[in-house]
Amino acid sequence: MNYSNLLLKPVIVISMLALSVSACSVGTSNVTPSVRSSEFTSPEMKNVVARVNGTEITLGELKRAQKLFLAAQPGGVAPPGLNKEFEKQVLGQLIGLELLFQAGQKLDVKDLDKQVADKLEKNRAGFTDEKDYAKKLQDFGIDENILRDSIRRDLVISNFVTTNISSKITVSEEEIKTFYDKNPTNFLKPEQFKASHILVGVDGKAGVEEKNKAREKAEKLHKELVDGADFVTLAKENSTCPSSKQGGDLGYFTKGKMVPQFEKAAFALEIGGLSGVVETQYGFHIIKLMDRTKAETTPLAAATKNIEDYLKAKKTNDAIAAYLVEARKNAKIDILLTP
Repeated sequence: MNYSNLLLKPVIVISMLALSVSACSVGTSNVTPSVRSSEFTSPEMKNVVARVNGTEITLGELKRAQKLFLAAQPGGVAPPGLNKEFEKQVLGQLIGLELLFQAGQKLDVKDLDKQVADKLEKNRAGFTDEKDYAKKLQDFGIDENILRDSIRRDLVISNFVTTNISSKITVSEEEIKTFYDKNPTNFLKPEQFKASHILVGVDGKAGVEEKNKAREKAEKLHKELVDGADFVTLAKENSTCPSSKQGGDLGYFTKGKMVPQFEKAAFALEIGGLSGVVETQYGFHIIKLMDRTKAETTPLAAATKNIEDYLKAKKTNDAIAAYLVEARKNAKIDILLTP
């Protein structure tokens, strides 16, 4: 089931610092530029951009939050011409977090100190070494004290949301069935193909002579296969693709995942069938179709849990938004951000 188009745009981002710092070790370090050590330490970073019931939000906190939000976006940059609007949206998120935190402080969180320590250690364990950990903290202009405080705030907020909002939300069988019926494409599992290949790699900019040699080698290997040679053995010994370690196994894939020439040749095969030599920008391939599955619809029974989780998350998100609307009415909020 494909839920990619059902992702929720969160009203409030919980674990903003804690989760982003740990996640960056695997996903965003190559798109998040390192920051100058002075970026978050200049005097202006202490300037107050908003007050929420007397609690100050500084420019430094806003800039850190902007960087963290961007780190989770493709390319890691704000939409062109929307920097000011983006800044306002992030400040709105910070104000919402502060309101939730203030409400959450009225509730008791069991073993809070231990939970903070455990999460801090989990963050640290997500990095290859102390140097990598320290570098990532520096990239976002934070230190362990700031991270520890963020984790504590997150736990307080999460406890409030769980206790006062999400624990009271239910999803009925009728709602699940209605969602399933109205979103049929989200439960369609497309046709899949499982293939193995032997690649005789050659640079796309290679000369005619080099390409001819690669093609000749591929054709020789193809003849050996036709004559009964073992595909897995030849793949392990000759293929230049990393899949050679698995005997050329590429696993299952759907239409549109492979380059057109490869895809056209693979999809034309019967299970167990062997292609001729196929040229792509990567070199020359010999493809063997191992399996194919028909397109099918995931039955309601199998989709129920995912739908329930999605609808509950959406209702929780909506409930948080509604709570914050009322909280803002009753709060004293001063926004000092320069237009």
